[in-house]
Amino acid sequence: MAEHNTTAVFTFSSWDEKNVTDAERSPRLAHAAVVNNYSGGIEAEGTSCEYVLTYAAETRGSFCGMELLTGTVDGREGTFVIHQTGTFDEEGVIRCSFEVVPGSGTGDLAGLAGTGAYEVRQGEQEVKVTFSYQL
Repeated sequence: MAEHNTTAVFTFSSWDEKNVTDAERSPRLAHAAVVNNYSGGIEAEGTSCEYVLTYAAETRGSFCGMELLTGTVDGREGTFVIHQTGTFDEEGVIRCSFEVVPGSGTGDLAGLAGTGAYEVRQGEQEVKVTFSYQL
């Protein structure tokens, strides 16, 4: 299988975060339901994303999540899920890597496999994503 590389940009459409444990506790757990909009090599409006976050301190921690994307990858239409893991630090930098959940691709994206990443500062509106995939 040939490897393809593409880039995309996503913006947060909504972020609804709720504490799972006491907000005064450290470490603390939170859950966030997020909606993103992708453009570029990945086109997907209104994704469904669920994160679990661990705050080791008020501005430092880690997260994992699953995101369902329906749209296109380099013009190929379908749906797929990505599994994300990442960290955020005191300087406001968020780092995330992700991989396509095996078997989650549908339509023209059936058999999709791949990995990607992004790094962004908290407060930035657009997040640039790199994605390497096989199809």
